[in-house]
Amino acid sequence: MTSGDDRYFLGVDGGGTGCRARLEDKDGNVLGQGLSGPATTRLGIAEAWASVARAFGAAIEEAGFGKRQIARTHAGIGLAGIGRKGALEALNAIPHPFASIDFVSDGVGACLGAHSGQDGAIVIAGTGSIGLGFADGGDLRAGGYGFPISDEGSGADLGLKAVQLALRAHDGRHERTPLLTELMQRFSNDPMEAVAWMDRASATDYAAFAPLVMRHADQGDPVGRRIVQAAAEQIDTLVRVLFEKGAPRVTLLGGLASPLEPWLAPDVRRRLKPADGDAVAGAIILAKRFAARC
Repeated sequence: MTSGDDRYFLGVDGGGTGCRARLEDKDGNVLGQGLSGPATTRLGIAEAWASVARAFGAAIEEAGFGKRQIARTHAGIGLAGIGRKGALEALNAIPHPFASIDFVSDGVGACLGAHSGQDGAIVIAGTGSIGLGFADGGDLRAGGYGFPISDEGSGADLGLKAVQLALRAHDGRHERTPLLTELMQRFSNDPMEAVAWMDRASATDYAAFAPLVMRHADQGDPVGRRIVQAAAEQIDTLVRVLFEKGAPRVTLLGGLASPLEPWLAPDVRRRLKPADGDAVAGAIILAKRFAARC
């Protein structure tokens, strides 16, 4: 066990679009930061851990840490897809150089950061979507079971809806709009190219179309507006359900949070609370809590 005076804390937030790491001393001073690519167990445990390791490796390098400091570092890792069967056990079995390490889902890490470790809930609208939180010692959850069977209102959901409608418009089964025309151009106006893409496309690949959908919706494209409005209604529902389940406060997070917020219902927008901190801050809270038990 390390003494309280010489502990360091590493927080990592690994999601479907990227991974961030931050290394702090006991007073919260940032010593190093790192970035890497997607870190989700959907890519496989080995690939997810490799992305996490690249991010924390960059933070450690920036801090100039040697083995002695690393051995006094407590790590908290928030990772997408950790609820998948066997994922947590596999991650805990991986050797690491730290004084301690604890894993939670990226959503739990984000919730800890948003509410400084206190009761509250979040709705994440990013590559995927989920509502989760803590209240009165219990866990809250709504949605977030994975794309394509869940994750309504997410970037992947926006992309999927747009690709479906673009193919229909190409066939003459749906009105053709600038959004759908531009999307089909991404596939060289060839449905078979879209099919080939689909065979290997991940949620992240579908979510890559979300900025295109949002841009056309904001420019008045009728199909874009309908897709985005439907997504916003799904996010509205997640927020309301979390309040109904007892959350004292709810924060909207994720890459689509800002673009989608103007589309949310007025009552939902009024009730949303800004985040205290980010998901990496939540991972650091996790690391500190785990260190206190060591």
